[in-house]
Amino acid sequence: MPTSFLIRPATAADLPSISRIYNDAVLNTTATYDYEPEPISRRAKWFEEHQRDRMPVLVAVDGREEILGWASLSPFHNRPGFQFTAENSLYVDAAHRGKGLGGALLRDLLPLGCSRGLKVVVAGIDGSNEVSIRLHEKQGFTVAGRLKRAGYKFGRWLDLVYMQKFL
Repeated sequence: MPTSFLIRPATAADLPSISRIYNDAVLNTTATYDYEPEPISRRAKWFEEHQRDRMPVLVAVDGREEILGWASLSPFHNRPGFQFTAENSLYVDAAHRGKGLGGALLRDLLPLGCSRGLKVVVAGIDGSNEVSIRLHEKQGFTVAGRLKRAGYKFGRWLDLVYMQKFL
């Protein structure tokens, strides 16, 4: 049965759920190469920076306003020459994966990058995460390169696939 959800801009009240979803990915997946769960204070600082820099953060919510997933654009690098390039983040609660939320979040996120004047969005994806790679391909991303053994987590070396989309 499909999940009914709405996508909206994130608010500060959403940060505990955003952090919970991210921290689950930290502890249980290679979607991020972080090892330790983040404190809510770090997520709050991240959100303040995104608000200040007009970088979008979206959440997918159900009818009870439960956060099912989130997506954001962040500066690719903090040097002026990269001002038109952003990196996307996309995380869906484990209980709600495979229901179309990731694709919907990414589809709604990309036009916000356009309206902000961005020209390129980059995605850094673990090489074994075929679902995320296919999801990005469906949204028009292409593989730009593969960094062999660039990461290490859960006792094994990980390849990092860089994908990009021109807006």
